[in-house]
Amino acid sequence: MKVNIYTLKGGIKDQIELPEVFNYPYRPDLIKMAVRIFQLNRVQPHGVKKGAGMKVAESWGPGHGTSKMVPRIGSISRGANLPNVRGGRAGHPPTTERVWKRRMNKKMRRLAKYSALSATAKKEMVAKRGHKFNEELTLPVVVEDSMENITKVKDAMDMLKKIGVYDDILRANEKRIRGGRGKSRGRRYKRKKSILIVVKNKENVVKGFGNLSGVDIVTPSELNAEILAPGTHAGRLTIFSESAIEDIRRWNQ
Repeated sequence: MKVNIYTLKGGIKDQIELPEVFNYPYRPDLIKMAVRIFQLNRVQPHGVKKGAGMKVAESWGPGHGTSKMVPRIGSISRGANLPNVRGGRAGHPPTTERVWKRRMNKKMRRLAKYSALSATAKKEMVAKRGHKFNEELTLPVVVEDSMENITKVKDAMDMLKKIGVYDDILRANEKRIRGGRGKSRGRRYKRKKSILIVVKNKENVVKGFGNLSGVDIVTPSELNAEILAPGTHAGRLTIFSESAIEDIRRWNQ
C-alpha cells in the first residue's frame, strides 16, 4: 500500500510503500489484552493496615440469646472483628506481598502492536475514534525528515495546519470535569488523546510538539499497543517521519 510523503508546507513530495506490518489484520482481542496489562502493571502495590477492623470486643458467652461466637463491642449488640459482621475486618484484604505484575507472551505483545499499527492506516477506524483530519490525506500521515528539526511551537502548529490535522489538536484541547471522587484527588480534568508523532530522533521534536494538547512523541522502538490504541481503542491519528518508516520496515528483516 502506497501513501503520500508530505512536505512541511502541505504539498506532496513523493510516494512511499508502507512496511509489511501495516497489512496485519485487526485483532481487537490482542490489543485489549496488551493495553490492559500495561495499565494494570502501573498499579501501585497496596494493602490494609495491620490490625485494621480488629476493635476491642469480646464474646458475651452463652445465655444472652445471641451467637456466643460473635465478639461484640461493650454492652451493645453490635458485632465486631469478624469479616461477616458490619464494621468487622475485611475477609481477604489486598497485601503488598501479592504478586501484582501481569505477564504476556512476547509474540502476543508484538502481534498486538502490529495490529494497532495497521489500524492507523484505516481511515474509517481513525474517524470512528473521533479524530479530525483532512479527508484527502493518505493515512498514516508521512512527512519528510525535515520535520525532525522543528524546535518551535509556532512552526509545529503551522505545519499541522498546512497538512490538515490541526483541528484534532483543538478537539483535544477541550477539557471536561471528571465524574466521581477523582475530582478531589488531583485528577479533576480529563483530556482526549490527539496526534501520535513517530520520529527517529525526538530530541528536537519534543521542543516543538511536546506542549500541544494530547500529542505524544515516540521513536519506533518505543511503540507499543497502548500508545497506538489508548484505552484499547485502535485507530489513532499518527504522523511518521520518512526515517521512522524505514526503521519500521526493518522489523521483519
